[in-house]
Amino acid sequence: MSERVQYRTLDQAQVDEICRRHALLWSGKPGGARASFTYCVLDGLILSNRDLSDADFTGATLVGADLSGSVLNSSSLYGCDLRRASLQGATLRRADMRGAALRGANLQGADLSECDLREGTIAQMDRERGLAVLKHQKRPGEMTMANFQGANLSRSRMSGSSAQRADFTDAVMLGTKLVRANLRSTVFSGANLEGADLSGADLTDADMTDTVLIGTTLTMARLDNCDRTGALTDNPVGKNMRELDRPVEDMIEDHIRWCATGGKEGKPSSFDETDLRPLGSLAGKTLTAFHARGATLYGLDMAGAQLQGARLERADLRMTCLRGADLRGADLTGVKLNNADLRDCKLGPLLLEGDRLLPASLAAAKVRYSDLTGADLRRMKATGADFSYSTLYGADVRHAHFTGSCFTGTRISRTFMEDVEDANGVVDLDAA
Repeated sequence: MSERVQYRTLDQAQVDEICRRHALLWSGKPGGARASFTYCVLDGLILSNRDLSDADFTGATLVGADLSGSVLNSSSLYGCDLRRASLQGATLRRADMRGAALRGANLQGADLSECDLREGTIAQMDRERGLAVLKHQKRPGEMTMANFQGANLSRSRMSGSSAQRADFTDAVMLGTKLVRANLRSTVFSGANLEGADLSGADLTDADMTDTVLIGTTLTMARLDNCDRTGALTDNPVGKNMRELDRPVEDMIEDHIRWCATGGKEGKPSSFDETDLRPLGSLAGKTLTAFHARGATLYGLDMAGAQLQGARLERADLRMTCLRGADLRGADLTGVKLNNADLRDCKLGPLLLEGDRLLPASLAAAKVRYSDLTGADLRRMKATGADFSYSTLYGADVRHAHFTGSCFTGTRISRTFMEDVEDANGVVDLDAA
């Protein structure tokens, strides 16, 4: 005779008590105990903004539950039913989510780095048949229509998973394993799949517009009607820097000398529409009035670079490190700056002769999921820019112009509205 798994239904008060004892355990206080929700029914309950690292949710049902903002690092969510659950902004590093049902779940902005999302089933002892497989209403491992917008899935394992019509817009999926995954009609627009393995995956009717596909393995993948317009691959975009008249490295040195001598020696350089990725780094270099309009600088290390008055309109600066860089008066109109590091960056005005101020411009720029903590944004022109899910804590926005900009999920300082000059027509600032 089979010994069936007995599910236990918990109410909110019981869940709160288990979470309280888990917090005591982590703080080293008496009365603590590891949170165990194995085979519990938690449908629709609230577990948001909790630290439940290393908790055990094996086989639990959390249909429609709220786990937004929770920390679930190294937790076991093996075989969980998380359909329509909210995991927005949750942290699930190295969590075991094999066989989890995520149909319609919201994981927007969640950190799932090194998470195991492969197929999995739960087996139970059966006296007559040995091991019997326990299944949820939907097939375990299903991620159909799940929302992974802006999520970090780097080095996660998703081989064999089913994620039809899921949304991975702007997701970071560096080195993610998606071997033989069912990704039909899935959206990867703007996602970063650098070094990912999609061997044998079904990408029929998938949207991969503007997707980063550098070093991505697509061996035997089905790509019927897959839209890869604007995808960034290993092939040069625009001009190949290795085919210019002079070595780029020499041109850079000439520009540095031109800056150091006030124009007496060397000469300024122009890299408009040039793919500069092979440079790897421009960190700390003095490149005042640098021209790279429409250039590809994806992933470059430009920390501490002196780029006052630079012309970088429409440039691809995704994943770049501009921490502490000086971009006063720079024109970054229409640039792609998604997932860039702009901490302590100077994007204030440049003082010209006659005490004239040249403000920096981020008009119509895409600055999604970027870190601008402590950045100087005084007097900046950012009309129509998209700062969705970026961090602007401690940024100096005095007299800045954000007319018509988008702030969906953006983290801003409490004095933001008091400091800015113009915020007319902004989107979702009240919810930021």
